[in-house]
Amino acid sequence: MIGAIAGDIIGSVYERHNIKITDFSLFNPSSTFTDDTVLTVAIADAILSGSGYSGKLKEYYRLYPERGYGPGFRRWAACERTTPYHSNGNGSAMRVSPVGFAFDTLEEVLREAKRSAEVTHNHPEGIKGAQAVGSAIFLAGKGASKEEIKTYVRETFHYNLNEPIDSIRTHYDFDMTCEGSVPQAITAFLESEGYEDTIRKAISIGGDSDTIACIAGGIAEAFYGGVPQDIADFALAKLDDALREVIAVFEQAHSINR
Repeated sequence: MIGAIAGDIIGSVYERHNIKITDFSLFNPSSTFTDDTVLTVAIADAILSGSGYSGKLKEYYRLYPERGYGPGFRRWAACERTTPYHSNGNGSAMRVSPVGFAFDTLEEVLREAKRSAEVTHNHPEGIKGAQAVGSAIFLAGKGASKEEIKTYVRETFHYNLNEPIDSIRTHYDFDMTCEGSVPQAITAFLESEGYEDTIRKAISIGGDSDTIACIAGGIAEAFYGGVPQDIADFALAKLDDALREVIAVFEQAHSINR
């Protein structure tokens, strides 16, 4: 899941200052981890501990309260309520990468992606976004080709994956919904030539850059067999010891190599 986290960190400086090019610095001193990283680690911790997703998401919000959460999630996480708030936001998709790495069958991934999403994002599009990303990561990690991944996601979730990144870039604007960011993130991966190229293409379309790069980065990590060491080192250096420890334990538990 370091691929998703690195995407979040690299994209963090471009979320409010979009760029429409692929030639930019990956290693900006101002880069930081956002809610994408915090909640990704929360999902990983829930899987490791066998805890409920809802409790872990609230726990990590309390530990890292100022990381750019959406207002709906913030209200939910800050109170005692556990009922979801029917969101179709891309928060469900940005945090799902551990599910794609942790489970052994596609059926399990689809079930757990739904469970991880619906504690907050119980809108059909919120669940669909998480399942699409989780299944793409699972298939990528099992050796599926890009065409096989594209066909599965398109036929199962009915996303349009045919518009090229060069076309998307000309008109794409800020969209925090699953339906308005997950297909674009998957397309960035499908057009890529490696992990770094995935991140560059994802950020270059603009919009919710950290989340789009987070989603695309998780799939790219699974497909390309890891993250370049300099990128992984840069991302890990931005985290605290507690977050790094969960990542290390999760990677060991699920035989994820870097």
